[in-house]
Amino acid sequence: MDELADMHCTTITKTTPPLNKRDIDHYHAQVEDWRIYEKDGEPRLEKSFAFKNFGQALTFTNRVGQAAETENHHPAILCEWGRVTVTWWTHRVKGLTQNDFIMAAKTDQLFTEE
Repeated sequence: MDELADMHCTTITKTTPPLNKRDIDHYHAQVEDWRIYEKDGEPRLEKSFAFKNFGQALTFTNRVGQAAETENHHPAILCEWGRVTVTWWTHRVKGLTQNDFIMAAKTDQLFTEE
């Protein structure tokens, strides 16, 4: 995970292909606690993080948001009392890219720093 967490997102263009199954499996092995599922025909990475209260959940949400802004790659985030669910996928390619796995690793790193 540290290797991915130390990487930075790259610019995604209209011609950037989504990752194939082999590459998804390779990166997923590095962030294996993240669930891969499909929504609207697009694969996504998702993980929920537990907290003691809403304040901690909100602080984490803001930290993920700041990391997303820094890397210019943005997730769907659901912040609830005691839980934050983060979902990564690349809208432009309607699937997963290396950026999603980089950001999943960065998200995990932010959680361990809490």
